[in-house]
Amino acid sequence: MRAATLAMVLAGVSPALAKPRPPTRAVTTVNTDFWREVIEPHGDEVTTLVQKARAAIKTADDALQSDAEWAVDQRMRYYQDAYGLMRHARKLSPENTDVLATLGRAADEVGKTRVAIDALETAVRLLGPDKSGDVAGRLGAIYLRMGERDTAIRYLRLAQNGSITRTETAHALVHLANALAARGEVPAAIDVLVNAMPSAANGYYSYELTITAFTLGMIYDRDEQRAAAFEVLDRMKTALSTQFGQQVQTSLAMLRYAPAEDQHYYLGLLYEIQGQYVEARAEFATYAASGDTPWRGRALEHVHAIDAERREVKPVVKPAAAVPPPTIIRHRRHP
Repeated sequence: MRAATLAMVLAGVSPALAKPRPPTRAVTTVNTDFWREVIEPHGDEVTTLVQKARAAIKTADDALQSDAEWAVDQRMRYYQDAYGLMRHARKLSPENTDVLATLGRAADEVGKTRVAIDALETAVRLLGPDKSGDVAGRLGAIYLRMGERDTAIRYLRLAQNGSITRTETAHALVHLANALAARGEVPAAIDVLVNAMPSAANGYYSYELTITAFTLGMIYDRDEQRAAAFEVLDRMKTALSTQFGQQVQTSLAMLRYAPAEDQHYYLGLLYEIQGQYVEARAEFATYAASGDTPWRGRALEHVHAIDAERREVKPVVKPAAAVPPPTIIRHRRHP
């Protein structure tokens, strides 16, 4: 032992540092393609299916913003195509959140409500509350149409962190505001929309801002805050000028009403603003006759006000056109 130590000292190596070195390990390169295939064996196919489904949905939704005659009749075909693609994609990748979100949207549009709820709830669970805004918003809207308001509000609140420039977020906030107002929380409903809107529209109203601002005006109207309602709606009408009616009509066509009878109140208010009193009266009366609606009394007030307005406007009797004096023909006397 002493001889070995002496030999190391003579060689200039300290005995304390003379520990055996670990064997050199070969550097291995991780094959990411291999592990991707293990985790998501159908990844490429699923990605392609999602892209095709989203393209079909975009075609259907864009048609609502145009004057395409086939929009109403044909858009459902595109959603049915998307639904079929996503049903197949889910079999290949059951926990892919893109698949689940797109499937839920397509299923909702084609009337497969249970499939939509299952897909969307699974997506919300996998994404977590901080990343599931749009998905949770659509899920909340479904529950609102089903009459489960408290559950709907719980999911719709998850969409509040989203940007109003996204159609899905704007619609979720509109549904949240209407649900809160119907539950008697009008100040909270107003705050949802006011906080979501930009401080200044600069005269430009996107479809998302249009539906948000119009809903704010409607909630003010339902709460009989007439001055506030007039301010919001008049500002929008001034900014949009001759495009006001078409812009609002298009933004309303893109909204799935929850509850369905709300469509009549929206249209009644739009027609009344435009001076189309016959159409406005019909819409408000239809809303009031829809059952135990929360704003039935206010809708009837609109009906009575329109009736009073029409009674006060007397028909203008145009004066008879002046009849020119008869032409007198003077005959000459013959000599």
